[in-house]
Amino acid sequence: MLRRRPSLLIRPELDDHALHATLAELRPAQQLHGLGAGRSRPVWEPAARLLRATGRDWDRRTHRVCVLARAAPAAVFEGWAAARPDDGDALVLRAFVLSARAAADGRSAARTAEQACLRAATACPEDPAPWLALLDLMHAYAVPVRDAVPVWTEAVGRAPWHRAAYHRLLRYLSPRGHGAVADMMDFAGQSATRAPLGSPLALLPVAARVELVAHRRSQNSLTALGADGHWNEPRAAEEIDAALNGWFRTAAAPHAEAVIDLNLLAFALSRTHRPADAAPVFRRIGRHMTRHPWDQLPEPQRTFLYWRDRPGGRTP
Repeated sequence: MLRRRPSLLIRPELDDHALHATLAELRPAQQLHGLGAGRSRPVWEPAARLLRATGRDWDRRTHRVCVLARAAPAAVFEGWAAARPDDGDALVLRAFVLSARAAADGRSAARTAEQACLRAATACPEDPAPWLALLDLMHAYAVPVRDAVPVWTEAVGRAPWHRAAYHRLLRYLSPRGHGAVADMMDFAGQSATRAPLGSPLALLPVAARVELVAHRRSQNSLTALGADGHWNEPRAAEEIDAALNGWFRTAAAPHAEAVIDLNLLAFALSRTHRPADAAPVFRRIGRHMTRHPWDQLPEPQRTFLYWRDRPGGRTP
């Protein structure tokens, strides 16, 4: 009898089981079927409980707030903000939700979102997350990089080597954002060099190269045709080796978005045709594929499964 291959888990919460359980609690399915009519617990209570338990783990807190802001029903943040207007966690979540919505809602919404970010920053003075929400808002409105950097500095001043902060500024500096290739690559290289051993920022130059290739693919047909050539450059191999030795092969503590970094590393190893190095990375990934960067390829899932399940890379 043939064994059925387990389906891939492509989800914003990644491998955060507590966040996954909270999102399940927040889904309105039971209420839609009339099963939750008599409930006395506020709809936002699971989110409040999760963020309270997260505490001062700024890395995981930022990840959880960002996912909740995108995936939780609107009633969660609206009800929480109404019931607990001075709750720091509620204010941070509201800042991310309003920042994400502002670009579609007009200039007055941008001012409201900016005020929400600053209010959250005042309520949670040690938390880098409100400044990252503000950075997201500035990115959406194409604020020049020179004006965004001080906001980024506020975040990393509170949490040095904060992965989410560095990847946000990388996105800002990307030519697909509001920067230029040279600035993006320089920022990635310098940040990775300065970061302590075991930091996921060792992956930043790999992430920058993924951005570079994606940018070239979006150019005219001749430039797009040669985009994959950037993976053949000697510098690309050096960046991947630095990521393997500076993060993957270290005894680094798990971080909230490790699954994203593993997928970035696996993608780079597949693009540079290094199956022996890719195998242990895919084993650690297991079923947790991410849409980015595989969505750069014509058949993302098929390519991912080909590399993961080839001899030496197959998961149990």
